[in-house]
Amino acid sequence: MSRIGKAPIGIPDKVEVKVNGSTINVKGPKGQLSYTFRKEVKIEQADKALKVTPVDESTTARAMWGLSRTLLSNMVTGVTTGFVKSLEFNGVGYKAAVAGSTLTLNLGYSHPIEFKLPQGIEAKVTKNVIEFSGCDKELVGFVAAKVRSFREPEPYKGKGLKYTDETIIRKAGKTGAKK
Repeated sequence: MSRIGKAPIGIPDKVEVKVNGSTINVKGPKGQLSYTFRKEVKIEQADKALKVTPVDESTTARAMWGLSRTLLSNMVTGVTTGFVKSLEFNGVGYKAAVAGSTLTLNLGYSHPIEFKLPQGIEAKVTKNVIEFSGCDKELVGFVAAKVRSFREPEPYKGKGLKYTDETIIRKAGKTGAKK
């Protein structure tokens, strides 16, 4: 039995959920999400709660049970409060700016990097922190990881883009190794 899968998902007042077979549409104050779940799980709406159950006792159905419940819970959370990922950039001359749906990054290369933000993702730059926000958890994480990949943090001086809650293990360098 899946501990995660057994728990029902409460639906807040401002959220509207439509169950159409295996396709679920969730609409709330932050946006609208739609997802088609696999046939191994059945999603039922009762009162102000959603319940996910496996169709049979096969290994695949039990594996999809907890996953489907978590994805559905993330959809409900996303349209009510949203998700945020923050990146911090460190380095001499490193800059970031947002103009419309384009994020412009100066990360020590000979040219600025212009990254077009996908629909539904907003970016905000304050000092040396870039915040990505949106209602789709997967897309917010993907955009943050993509932007981080433009200049990953290096272990000697700590220059580059890193998540705000990430710690970089620093290395000593050549002079530190002689001692």
